[in-house]
This record gives sequence, structure tokens and C-alpha cells, in this order.
Amino acid sequence: MTTRAVAPRALAALAACTLALLAALAWAVDVPYLSGRVVDDAEILSPAARERIAQSLKALEDRTTHQVAVLTVPTLDGESVEDFAGRVFEAWKLGQKGRDNGVLVVVVPQDRRMRIEVGYGLEGTLTDAQAARIIRERMTPAFREGDYDRGIGEGVAAIATLLDGGALPTPAGAPPAQSAFDAFEEDLPPWPMRILLGAFIFGVIGLFTFLGVVTPGMGWFLYFFLIPFWAMFPIIVVGVKGALACLATYLVAFPIAKLVVSRRPEYAKAAAELRRTGRTTYGGMVITSGGRSGSSSSGSSGGGFSGGGGSSGGGGASGSW
Repeated sequence: MTTRAVAPRALAALAACTLALLAALAWAVDVPYLSGRVVDDAEILSPAARERIAQSLKALEDRTTHQVAVLTVPTLDGESVEDFAGRVFEAWKLGQKGRDNGVLVVVVPQDRRMRIEVGYGLEGTLTDAQAARIIRERMTPAFREGDYDRGIGEGVAAIATLLDGGALPTPAGAPPAQSAFDAFEEDLPPWPMRILLGAFIFGVIGLFTFLGVVTPGMGWFLYFFLIPFWAMFPIIVVGVKGALACLATYLVAFPIAKLVVSRRPEYAKAAAELRRTGRTTYGGMVITSGGRSGSSSSGSSGGGFSGGGGSSGGGGASGSW
């Protein structure tokens, strides 16, 4: 394809992108004029609530120099609330220069969207997690009931509490916070599946645990080897707390059982024979020590062939059929 053929296509693509950008800018919601600490363009607040919120934000600024503003707009016509809040924040220049200690609360009732935009200087005081909690616990329940006065009022009050250096209290009637253990327990499989998994998991690690207890030689190696298995695998069956109980039981019960079994005459005899010959029979099992087993020929006719120490450089070929 020649350069002459490519050039018109590139110009056409550039023109299309430019038109799309201009159209997006044309349809973007204008940033309202900053007429006060509460700009209620959506007209969802009562006059008394507007005045009360504005006065509380003025008092907050007088105490701390932090600037908080509230903006409501009916709809964003498809623009994301994050982009819109960022444009408003930059246009209004909330907070002091050099301190960036501003906060913007945006509520869009028709889109059922809201956002708390936080200046750089306050991100350590009003964190993303705290802002999300204010939205979730203070604003959303009231908005679902159509009570914007209470939702915005309580949201602003919670923001002011944090900016004053206080802690965010749990709202009245809220369920107690779940621990990490409880949250994990809710994600466990249903009991029928857990029973099947338990039969497999406890059957496998239980068998190796039994072999570790009754086997001379390799018993203590298996004890330490099985610790991570007893720590992790039971979690999906009995949860975190149950797995901790299983691990603690294993750590204590295995040495005790090993001590009891090792005092039996047949165990002592098998252990002595294993040390002497490297092989013994105990409980119907043939046990060999690691250093003496596997010494027989593999049955090949190679005449003692072994490699000379070379290594592969990755060359070769692979295929399929």
C-alpha cells in the first residue's frame, strides 16, 4: 500500500476522532458557578437544610481552614460522576493553595450517583475507605428513602468529624462489623460438598499422619512435613478457626502418640533392625531407610551407562499428530 493511499485514511480517522471529542465536550455538563458552600442546582434540599449545612461548613472552615462544598445537579447526561467531580473541583479550586485541603460532595439524583472528591492534602485524613463508608452508611440509606436533607446533612457531618480529627462512629442500628474469620466462613462451600472434601482431605493427611506415628525412622520427618497440610487443607472444610484447632491438636497429639507407640517392644525391635540392616517389617509394612533403599539394578542392559555432565542449550524440535 502506497503512502498516498494511507494518508487520506489517516486524515479521515483523525477527523472522526476530533469530531467525537468536540461532540463529547459539547454535551458535557457545564460546571456550575460557585455561589456558596452549598450549590443545589437539582433543588433537592429544603431551604432550612441548605442554610444549616452551609453554616456548619463555614464553622468547619473557620476552625480548620478546610473547605468543603456540596453540589447537586439533576443529571450528568452520561458523563461519569468521577470525571464531573474532578472538573468541578479543578474549576472551583477548593482548599488553600499549597495545602490542597478541599472536599467536594456531588449528588446527582436522576442518575442516582454521588461522589466525595478529596483534595491531595486531606487524603490521609479522609481516606478512600472512609469516604466510601460515609456514602454507604450515612448517605445511601437516606437517599433510598428520598430524604436528601438527612443524607447530605449526615454525610457532611461525618466528613466534618473526620476533618476535626475525630473518629467515624458506627451508625445506630448498624449490624456489628464482621471479623475476617466470619467473612471467610461465609464463602465456604455448602456442607454436602464440605463433607466430601473432608473425607478426602482428612483421609489422605490422616493416613500419612498414622504412618508417621507408627513408622520408625521417617516418623519425625513426616511430623514436620505434614504441618503445612494440617494448617491449610482443613480451612475449606471447617473454616479458619476449625483449621487452627486441627493444627493445634495435630502439633500436640502426634508427639504424644509417637511417644506411646515408641515404647512398645515391637516398635523398639523394628527401629533397632532398621538401624542395623536398613530394612525391617512392622505391622505388615516393609520399611527401608532412605540411605539403603533403591540400590538394586533397574533391569536395563546399558552396562552402567551414565551421562558425562553435559547440558542442553534449548535446541531441538517438538511436534504433534
